[in-house]
Amino acid sequence: MTFAQMAALDVAVETDVVETLRPQPGRQEQFLRSSADITIYGGAAGGGKTFALLLEPTYHIQNGAFSAIILRRTYPELIKQGGIWDEAHHIYPGLGGSPNKSDMKFNFENGASVGFGHIQHETDKYKYKSAQIPLIQFDQLETFTEGQFFYMLSRNRSTSGVAPYIRATCNPEPGWLANFLDWWIAEDGYADLSRVGMWRWFSRSGDDIVWAGTKEEILEKLGPEAYPKSVTFIVSTVFDNKILMQKDPGYLASLKAMPLVERERLLGDAKRGGNWKIKPAAGLVFKREWFVLLFAPPAGGVETLYWDFAATAKQIGKADPDFTAGVAMRKTAGAYTITHVAAEQLAPAGVDRMFTNTSWQLAERAKKTGTQFKVRWEIEPGSAGLRENRRLVQMLDGLDARGIPSRGEKYSRMRPFAAQAEAGNVGILSEPWTEMTLLHLHNVDPDPKKKMHDDIADAAAGAYNELADFAPSRRQAQALSTR
Repeated sequence: MTFAQMAALDVAVETDVVETLRPQPGRQEQFLRSSADITIYGGAAGGGKTFALLLEPTYHIQNGAFSAIILRRTYPELIKQGGIWDEAHHIYPGLGGSPNKSDMKFNFENGASVGFGHIQHETDKYKYKSAQIPLIQFDQLETFTEGQFFYMLSRNRSTSGVAPYIRATCNPEPGWLANFLDWWIAEDGYADLSRVGMWRWFSRSGDDIVWAGTKEEILEKLGPEAYPKSVTFIVSTVFDNKILMQKDPGYLASLKAMPLVERERLLGDAKRGGNWKIKPAAGLVFKREWFVLLFAPPAGGVETLYWDFAATAKQIGKADPDFTAGVAMRKTAGAYTITHVAAEQLAPAGVDRMFTNTSWQLAERAKKTGTQFKVRWEIEPGSAGLRENRRLVQMLDGLDARGIPSRGEKYSRMRPFAAQAEAGNVGILSEPWTEMTLLHLHNVDPDPKKKMHDDIADAAAGAYNELADFAPSRRQAQALSTR
């Protein structure tokens, strides 16, 4: 099937509504017109990447010997609601494809097929050891390892009459793919529009990748056994996806609401896409100017004092031990205020004193202002963590105090709080601890090599996440009635 034939094709989808199956003009169409051996498409969220991957096999499904596979890193990513397997049901049945979920494949009457697979672990790539696949497509290529990608290139073979080729989508993320696409990326991290869509050629020399502007240059450098492949990169952004912008205008607002680093990667520049070089670093997770300075706490609402217990007897022997930090945050009318911060480098006995004294003092303050008050901390894994949790609860007998399970990696926990702070929704009281708190927040750097103190930020994120989950209406009434 030619591109012109596909662009004019009308397909009856499962809803019995006749829709035109065609790429959107512009970059999506440019991707589907590409004849490079490897074409990588994306560089931002919302550009219509998944739909483009699903359209690509329709070029060849009239060839009964043709097969394609679309890969995600994990199986749940394939089958999640609204994911690529679901979306395929809006395209392939209208072209005569029958889904077989047990095989994760759409089969066509003439023998052509489009399969869906995953390569979660490094060794999973070997399940394709004897495969011969004319078209291999990667959805979110940045989530795969370099070894997985290049191994699958060896499975990209064909006796169907369709020359073997690779298609992939991606979002910006520092790593092997960013290095692979470096020629198409400008110094500032965004796509170089003067190079987008241009071809480059590469081949392997030992473990090294050798690049050149033409196939002939590669052969001249490495000899006739080099077998170079052509590569191009086509950038896309949410602004290229006119259909999404019309059907879900709130999606753009969601992208703009993300914390700085994620917003730069997934939204970035309207024309040049996301930033491939930005990394979480000091001043990029939190900025001190995001926090609104207040001189009195708001009355009422809900307040959480969240503790990050970092100090142990072993750590005290360090030259610069971690802090034990408690951050109290109050939520009123959708806004958040940091009302108290206690952070010291203490031995275990000192930690207990600070924990009990601060908790009870803030509980009394909350009572006077009509504020519901609770104390939370993270339960460490294992039986020792459970024993410590019981001990801490006993120390605050009479308060709403309990440990909660871990909510994931530290930086991931901080992101929702950072987004609210950047939006101007987080205030901080002007107190003797304010400058220390802002300094610690601004200096947060998730790079483990930096070894910065993140105890206050972790406690603040814990307090925010606890409050953000709190619904003060029906759920509050039910909880209070069971006490």
